[in-house]
Amino acid sequence: MRTLGLDIGGANLKASDGEGLSVSIPFPMWLEWKRLPVALSELIDQFGAINRLAVTMTGELADCFATKSAGVNFILDAVVEAADKREALIWQSGGEFVDVATAREITSLVAAANWHALATWCARLTTSGHGVLIDIGSTTTDIIPLERGVAMPTGRTDPERLLSGELLYFGVRRTPLIGVLHTATLSGVERPLANELFATTYDVFLVLNELPEQPESTDTANSRPATIEEAFSRLARQLCGDTDEFTRDELREFAEQCRATLIGRGVSALRTVYEGNIPETVIVSGEGGFLAEHLISKCFNGSSEILNLRSTLGELHSNCACAFALARLGTEQPEEIAWL
Repeated sequence: MRTLGLDIGGANLKASDGEGLSVSIPFPMWLEWKRLPVALSELIDQFGAINRLAVTMTGELADCFATKSAGVNFILDAVVEAADKREALIWQSGGEFVDVATAREITSLVAAANWHALATWCARLTTSGHGVLIDIGSTTTDIIPLERGVAMPTGRTDPERLLSGELLYFGVRRTPLIGVLHTATLSGVERPLANELFATTYDVFLVLNELPEQPESTDTANSRPATIEEAFSRLARQLCGDTDEFTRDELREFAEQCRATLIGRGVSALRTVYEGNIPETVIVSGEGGFLAEHLISKCFNGSSEILNLRSTLGELHSNCACAFALARLGTEQPEEIAWL
């Protein structure tokens, strides 16, 4: 029984067989939702013979859907079409897989449940004592308490998790900088930011050399290449200027202030979540693992064991960690679950 984990997001589609291959492709749900069945089929085909799909989603939050429930049902329809008679298991934040029919009845638990699948699998790495999972992706950050091998979130839904600090709506690529800072101090002068989507955190981490250039990618604020040169231009534009109006050092200063603000928010949330109980194990995943390391260094005294999935699983699996976890969890399920 070969299982494929699918993490259907609002900006990316991620898949993993839980073994040797994980794949992430850009997919702006709010623009291309009608293509979802085809995109999923093409993604599944990259993995050869697959018997079962283990699915989670966050794409239902895209504003092409009138409600989250409508989004969940649309995505379930796409999964059924792409599955082409394969078994389809849907993860829900109650902590187990259900079939598609049941998923339609509990859309509030199926919506945005990818974090819970990852936390459930990662919790097995902390079979005793306190632990915490820090997953920083392109769009969001999850901070999930783990206790004796079990995920122990305070919230289940996104609104509940935002309130508890277990969900932070920032990541290392897609977060608009106007959502990070309203002013920046450059060469001693406080400058307001334009209230426009001119630059994102991707540009911050490009110019700070913490994310690699991808000249072929135009998944940026202005749909121009994801290069350091273009990132400087986007940062200048966020200040209503061009690169001939600010020095590189000033724009790096701007980027450093954005990074410091993100770290501050993450540190505050992390301290709220662990409530003074220093975790014995900290698990790090996602392409923003480098940012998680800043949070850890500021919060913990070095006594915690750090497990970075990028080191243990490799970069591709870590960047698709939710899909990887789903594949592993789905493989454990009996075949009957698909029709129970």
